[in-house]
Amino acid sequence: MTPVTSPERNSLAEEATAVLREVCRKTGLDAEGAHLMRVRSNAVFKLRGEIVVRIATAPDALTRTPVVLAVARWLAERGFPSVRPADELGDQPVVQSGRVVTFWRYVPASGRPTTTELGRILRDLHRLPVPPFALKRLADPLADIRRTVERAAADEAGVLTPRQRDWLRHRVAELTARWDDLDDIGPHVLLHGDAWIDNLLRHADGHVVLCDWDGVAVGPRQWDLVHTYHGQRRFGLTAGDVDAFAAAYGRDLRAWPGYSTLMEIRDMYAVGIHIRNAAGDPFSRRELPRRLDSLTKGDGHARWYMSPA
Repeated sequence: MTPVTSPERNSLAEEATAVLREVCRKTGLDAEGAHLMRVRSNAVFKLRGEIVVRIATAPDALTRTPVVLAVARWLAERGFPSVRPADELGDQPVVQSGRVVTFWRYVPASGRPTTTELGRILRDLHRLPVPPFALKRLADPLADIRRTVERAAADEAGVLTPRQRDWLRHRVAELTARWDDLDDIGPHVLLHGDAWIDNLLRHADGHVVLCDWDGVAVGPRQWDLVHTYHGQRRFGLTAGDVDAFAAAYGRDLRAWPGYSTLMEIRDMYAVGIHIRNAAGDPFSRRELPRRLDSLTKGDGHARWYMSPA
């Protein structure tokens, strides 16, 4: 099933660059030479002054971002290895041209972290108490994609065909029912929410830090663990990578009875960002058909790709 071709519109990168210039002008930052690091749920720019600017693309950003900042500050107070907000620049988040913008301290990364390091840092995260302020409860991991599909149905850009929308609605409903039936979940913990190896950075001095806390929540630890196992399924991690992760964390998710259901839910979760971005991001326009094709065919081993930026 191939999506209908969407009409031309400004790309997410172009829109984010315009927002960056304006917000830098208003805050006194220098946007000259800004480097676009990635465009996913956020457009992320590095400025020459060692500041990272994150411009949210998600529609719920204004509600979510203050919580992300609060958690990052709470973790900093405890010395947890995480990215830090650049609060010296003033109050944040700020809203510019309808986009929610935050400022972070740059981490000079050097080398690729290992799944062993990811397992250890998640083990330490899950041992922390739940912060003493309101956090989202991970009661429905497919809620965002459900809303994304419905917004796409009303979007004249034609990112999804009617057949694709119907399939997604039924599949999301089926997986949500299976999630609700999962047993032996265990106690809820503080979750990173998107604990994939690419969200772990190795600092130039050797230590690692977790970044991209947009999915932070309270819920079953299995949700943070499944991303690495899914990385073997779709993104090129090896069985050795997964074994090392499980050993470092101290628990192997593959032994859990709900493993296959959770993996299928994670597959579906990984489609939502590309539905949301496809109209304005060339990579998502290419990747969305690939992912939908493998899902509708029941192909659990097709290789998927990560955005190069």
